[in-house]
Amino acid sequence: QVQLVESGGGSVQPGGSLRLSCAASGILFSSSAMRWYRQAPGKERELVSSITSGGSTIYADSVKGRFTISRDGAKNTVYLQMNSLKPEDTAVYYCNTGRLPYVYWGQGTQVTVSS
Repeated sequence: QVQLVESGGGSVQPGGSLRLSCAASGILFSSSAMRWYRQAPGKERELVSSITSGGSTIYADSVKGRFTISRDGAKNTVYLQMNSLKPEDTAVYYCNTGRLPYVYWGQGTQVTVSS
């Protein structure tokens, strides 16, 4: 029922930009906090950013000032604008919503930053 579909990943050079999208269905999007996580090779999955239903945002220190999370209620979509990308940003990025034990994940989209 709940489905999160991510898109926008790809390969870019350091300093480049990407915009990730996560289209949500099966949830009351307007009342749901949305989150972006990432998992780099050999690393634990980490929270990158979150946005509440009211629009409050949180960013990991590592991406603050470079990434921007936003949401479009008309499209039931959350975005992650990623600027000034670094090789350390290379990871699979996942869209997430819900609360334990009922959490939902997208399939993940690969972001690779390399020269």
